[in-house]
Amino acid sequence: MIKEEFARIKGITYLDHAGTTLYPESHIKRFFQDMASNIYGNPHSHNPSSRLTHDTVECVRYRILQHFNTSPEEYTVVFTSGSTAALKLVAESFPWKAATPNSLGARLGALLVRNDVAGILRKTYFGGGTAAAYLAEEDFFVPKPATSSRFEDGTISFLDIISLHHGFEAMERLTGSMERIQLHTFGLARYTYKLLSSLRHSNGKPVAQIYCVTDYEDPSMQGAILNFNLLDSKRNFVGYSQVDKMASLFNIQLRTGCFCNTGACQLYLGITNQEMKSNLQAGHTCGDSMDLIDGRPTGSVRISFGYMSTFSDCQSFLKFIVQCFVHGPVKVAEESLKSLRPAAIPYTPDSQLQGSQCDSDRERNEWNLSAAKITSLGGEAATPGRKSTGVPGTLINLFLYPIKSCAAFEVNEWPLGPLGLLYDRKWMVVNLNGVGVSQKQEPRLCLICPQIHLAKKELSVHATGMDPIFLPLEDSTENHLAGPVIQSKVCGDRVKTVDCGDRVAAWLSEFLGKPYRLIRQRADFTRDRSRGKGKGESTVSLSLVNEAQYLMINRASIEALQEHIIRRNNSNNHQHFDVQQLIDRFRANLVVWGKEPFEEDDWTGVKIGNTIFKVAGQCGRCQMIGIDQSTGVRSQEPLQSLSACRNGKVTFGLYLIHNLPETLSSVLTVGSSVIPQISAGHHNKNCTS
Repeated sequence: MIKEEFARIKGITYLDHAGTTLYPESHIKRFFQDMASNIYGNPHSHNPSSRLTHDTVECVRYRILQHFNTSPEEYTVVFTSGSTAALKLVAESFPWKAATPNSLGARLGALLVRNDVAGILRKTYFGGGTAAAYLAEEDFFVPKPATSSRFEDGTISFLDIISLHHGFEAMERLTGSMERIQLHTFGLARYTYKLLSSLRHSNGKPVAQIYCVTDYEDPSMQGAILNFNLLDSKRNFVGYSQVDKMASLFNIQLRTGCFCNTGACQLYLGITNQEMKSNLQAGHTCGDSMDLIDGRPTGSVRISFGYMSTFSDCQSFLKFIVQCFVHGPVKVAEESLKSLRPAAIPYTPDSQLQGSQCDSDRERNEWNLSAAKITSLGGEAATPGRKSTGVPGTLINLFLYPIKSCAAFEVNEWPLGPLGLLYDRKWMVVNLNGVGVSQKQEPRLCLICPQIHLAKKELSVHATGMDPIFLPLEDSTENHLAGPVIQSKVCGDRVKTVDCGDRVAAWLSEFLGKPYRLIRQRADFTRDRSRGKGKGESTVSLSLVNEAQYLMINRASIEALQEHIIRRNNSNNHQHFDVQQLIDRFRANLVVWGKEPFEEDDWTGVKIGNTIFKVAGQCGRCQMIGIDQSTGVRSQEPLQSLSACRNGKVTFGLYLIHNLPETLSSVLTVGSSVIPQISAGHHNKNCTS
């Protein structure tokens, strides 16, 4: 079944089914065939196509009620835009009383209303299709008698609703029943829980803190969800965003944060109301990557299983945890495993699923051997990186990236502008919807080499097998301002840009094999830095960079990381990296040679030549550094080794900012002295275990 219905997830471990589960190929094919064979009109009209829509939607309502083991005589289905809208509808329509407890859960974009209590729901406003009669100039409104008609404002999303029919058909055809799905997914969750809870670091400390109220013994009391945070060998929490970044290297898709459930976060993480407010003051908001504040987690990691999940998904996840977050050699708490061995294996739905999963005997044997397989992955402990023997306090490389996410342009000296290095990240590649594209989506961007020619006032763009293309550095004021404004986003910030024309768009599309366009930041648009800005800080303007005007790394830290990679790879037979290749992967503007590895972690400012910069924070790394900048090929290193040598953190390098008056010119030059500012009480943290 997996090969036929879910071939698109080959190589991916998808563990976010509680957020959105996956749809089978047959669902899409049958829905498309339905759409291609029938005409579905607006259900509020009365023509034949509209009647077909109305009748089909009603059949879907009956099918939903059947799924929940009830009937139209007892309940009515009200379609909403999602679960949140269903909850909101109840909250706004129910006559609440003070101190009345309520608990309501919804997993579909629909609300089931019990018919005998529907009359107590009162709507404040009404939309089209819900009224039997109303007056435009008088407060007069009579709702339609049917409950669903009273609460479904306007035109419902009828094509999505019709698709539900094919979804139910596919689910029954492939699994047989919800009971079978429950047993199968619970078995996978239980297995993962038992093994994860049994994992120990080499010093015997637990690897994970799991948040639950059951021991995963009863599927009627526990769903197929596992919520946890990871711990290092000193019992310090590992931030959930670090886990998320590492998971992406292994093609594991999970969810992190508070899952839009602040109450559960406070309950299980022990966060008080005052601490929630303090976290907000510290800059943490829902959905961001600020995972630890004063060493305490602001959220957690969640994995969840669906009927298409397999035993291999559990194994891939557990191996990932051991390989990336266990200070080896890994140990296993035998007491936890004892409760796993006599348990039944996850239910395998009948013959349609047997082609994709092991038969019962073979699968049971694999379960019995699984602990041994997992524990054989424990790695070597990291040791401190050696002190750099190079010349300290020197700027040794200077890079700018004229086109965001494309190759670097190295120079020996370069002027500074009000946004950073002149013309750094001034241009950006976007798709046809105007959405910025990075190497995460299109690794071959690193093979596009832009060059700035200041004397000619020209940008040239080069790539193997392509004739170079040339663009002016600055359009005339009339052309620049007269062109249409292209709205795009960079790290959540709205940016105004202009399109660079069809000629360069055709060039990009030919080289990358997909339709893309090139845009540039408008000269009259100012993007102020807001992320991470402290109170009292002056406003700093940005180009199309992600976080700050400049990114600086220390070659001594690169060498320490290289040594750590070599130690790990000698035993694991992975590829090696030379220093220059690592420098290229970290895509910094400024490369300095400091006295010690990672001494820059303690810097609060730095003077390079005659220019003074302020440290705006550490750079949190992602899977981008896993892309070889000379080939576009992805690898799990160096992010995996970076996490190991930084105790689960993946920060590397510093963001720098400065305010340069428009009347003052400044130039950075390779070979300039580097004088750091270090706050009192800080100490260096090398690359260690």
